[in-house]
Amino acid sequence: MRRGIAASALVASFALAATACGGSGSGSDKSSGPVTITWWDTSNATNEAPTYKALVKEFEAANKNIKVNYVNVPFDQAQNKFDTAAGSKGAPDVLRSEVGWTPAFAKKGYFLPLDGTEALTDQSKFRSNLIEQAKYDGKTYGVPLVTDTLALVYNKALFKKAGITEAPKTWDELKADAAKVDSKAKVYGYWGSTQSYYAQTFLYGEGTDTVDASAKKITVNSAPAKKAYGTWLSLFKGQGLHKADTTADAYAHIQDAFVNGKVASIIQGPWEITNFYKGSAFKDKSNLGIATVPAGSTGKAGAPTGGHNLSVYAGSDSAHQKAALKFVNFMTSAKSQTEIALKNSTLPTRDDAYTAEVKADPGIAGFQTVLPAAQPRPSLPEYSSLWTPLDTELTAIAGGKESLDKGLSNAELAMAKLVPDFSK
Repeated sequence: MRRGIAASALVASFALAATACGGSGSGSDKSSGPVTITWWDTSNATNEAPTYKALVKEFEAANKNIKVNYVNVPFDQAQNKFDTAAGSKGAPDVLRSEVGWTPAFAKKGYFLPLDGTEALTDQSKFRSNLIEQAKYDGKTYGVPLVTDTLALVYNKALFKKAGITEAPKTWDELKADAAKVDSKAKVYGYWGSTQSYYAQTFLYGEGTDTVDASAKKITVNSAPAKKAYGTWLSLFKGQGLHKADTTADAYAHIQDAFVNGKVASIIQGPWEITNFYKGSAFKDKSNLGIATVPAGSTGKAGAPTGGHNLSVYAGSDSAHQKAALKFVNFMTSAKSQTEIALKNSTLPTRDDAYTAEVKADPGIAGFQTVLPAAQPRPSLPEYSSLWTPLDTELTAIAGGKESLDKGLSNAELAMAKLVPDFSK
């Protein structure tokens, strides 16, 4: 699982397009035989997909008249593959859609409104903010399957060795703790990311965002944003602070260092819980510390809400849509979400799935405690795409190739092209 930063433009392969059962040519309305729906699952093929495949078999066993053609599509390719397939009336009946994709596909008419359908029978059981995030123009286009947010994850043993008794609550406290870890534990105290998604936490800490959707204004170059990014930049230099990694493999480098005890803390999401446990530093799962991200000068902490919804293709015929709605209801049920959480260590989207057994996983229990700081994305179709130009500029800024002012000015100009009706 990776965040909803818009994937690079890719053309859907013939093989994937051929597997889709939606569209005008399926003709299953007139057939008395079983209906076969296609589901594009975008989960990690190694760590998560086996659980979803098992649930598909459970669903088929309970619904003899429905077959599910399961297709695992790489997350970084799925957004553009679905866009291409839906535009040619050949999309899958169900998509595991990153929350940031939902408003964009809904705006294009690719997703079926789910209000009043079998898919949303248990709507009241889901966290209300996640249902709101699945809406566009007043209608609901997805059922939350898994949710996530960012947290400060840390190595309890290294913190203890440095004499740190609790997680830092501000960025200044984090800097002080990083210096202590460097002095006492002889490893880096913190390693930050240059990716714009991770930098959102700094923006929220200053009470701002890349844009103000309600005011239709680009705010990435505003005074609060400059303060936020200034704090972000300051965490790449100093005692115990790892310098910025601007390579293509930076994500893997940071993750590897953390799970093997070479850095004491990073900002990360629950999609890496299973990988944390595979590292030498967390063979004892209880050594994994999870805390709300540090607060900015406003005194408030915030992190972006991520996750995935299950959405139904509007171009499928009625028989496929009916089967798809039943499938979505099954996959997002409390029973299914509990099974997913136990097997994949991901966060359920409904409170009745947080059973005692689920919360026995320290990773899930820890991330559940930071969910109140999660900030939903605005219902703006272009919102997630704004991170693409910002990624480029933040990498240049962190690498010393651009000044903060120049980089944010460039980002503002690039964003203006994506949301031309927004003021600067």
